[in-house]
Amino acid sequence: MKEINILPADTFVVVNRTILSEKDRRLISLLYQPIIGSIATSLYYTLWSDLDRTELLSNEYTHHHLMMSLRIKMDAIVVARKKLEAVGLLKTFLKKGNVNSYVYELYSPISASEFFNHPILNIVLYNNIGKKEYEELLSYFKIPKINLSSYEELTCSFDEVFEPVAGTTYDILNEDIRVNKTGQIKLDNAFDFDLLISSVPTGVITTKTFSREVKELINNLSFVYNLDALEMKSSILNSIKENGLIDKTLLRKNVRNYYKYQNESKLPSLVYKSQPEYLRNPVGAEDKRAKMIYVFENTSPYNFLKGRSNGAKPSARDLNVLESLLNDFKLNPGVVNVLIDYVLKINDKKLTRAFLETIASQWKRLNIETVEEAMRAAEKEHKKLKKQNDVKQVNKVINNEALPEWFNQNIKKEKLSDDDEKSLKDMLKEFS
Repeated sequence: MKEINILPADTFVVVNRTILSEKDRRLISLLYQPIIGSIATSLYYTLWSDLDRTELLSNEYTHHHLMMSLRIKMDAIVVARKKLEAVGLLKTFLKKGNVNSYVYELYSPISASEFFNHPILNIVLYNNIGKKEYEELLSYFKIPKINLSSYEELTCSFDEVFEPVAGTTYDILNEDIRVNKTGQIKLDNAFDFDLLISSVPTGVITTKTFSREVKELINNLSFVYNLDALEMKSSILNSIKENGLIDKTLLRKNVRNYYKYQNESKLPSLVYKSQPEYLRNPVGAEDKRAKMIYVFENTSPYNFLKGRSNGAKPSARDLNVLESLLNDFKLNPGVVNVLIDYVLKINDKKLTRAFLETIASQWKRLNIETVEEAMRAAEKEHKKLKKQNDVKQVNKVINNEALPEWFNQNIKKEKLSDDDEKSLKDMLKEFS
């Protein structure tokens, strides 16, 4: 969908499509915030607080109200809104006019049990917070188990307590009663079921094999493990029971084991994660360098490399390189993006693993965590290598290739031209 430019004067109302409680606030803070970040979480809470006393509908506000409440720019609000939409906490509707009008529908987070069993959210949470914190969260939400085998149940049934009596009857209409509604995670890149079915011998799959729930699970697993129909085929076939239906628990296990076998026992990587919120630059500066920093910080390494490859999906080899930088060298996603940009420019568009890992090792020792630190380190390394005449091959590459534009410190002083502004916005769209 084409992105609509939101202006501070554009209006919005908030509609509550669910029943929100303090339990929801805890779920969002503990489970969702590590995935969507603090700004998106604050946006959700701000929209929630804008509701009227009945928590059904808000007054009409302008987006300038959100900018002032959150103390951030409109671009950051749009990014935060998209994150809320992606995880099913928000739906957005637009009516165009002289002043565009938006409707923001709020939805409850899914329960802790659903979250920890979700094929996407569960894995992304694990990757974002690590094993120790994940296990602590899991323990926090677990229900204590008590052995009741030696106890006798005394619980009363309804008809033991209440008796039916004659009374006035009327038609009960409950269509407008609010219920706890959760949004769904939507994936645009659907799994190719036609390709799967055409590759399977006749009689193996029946018309009942792929129910709506099973299709949704397969689509989610395909996304989170980055597997296509043919790669998923054996896991799916091995999960079909004698009655022709798919065992969803077994399917999860088979896909996970297949992925770990293909990737040296590693779970899905962090290539889809962007720079942590607390390590980002404050939004506000308008110069060209600040805009580049924004791109590095708000783009995942997977999407950044995809954008630098003219939209082509990164190869398995390149993905392994990204996984190594993120998992083995523990570099932050924004730092990896700077490294990718630097090496592609000076190394003839090639991601040479040895070259990348040499720089990654140095940056890890220097404890480089932010995009700005990475950019300064790359600039310093470039100047150092140029002086080392005995490193002829490296000098040959560096002298013959154009350097990233952020190497020029003077761009800090440059006013961003209309063309530069458009180019950077297009780049962000390309990586989104």
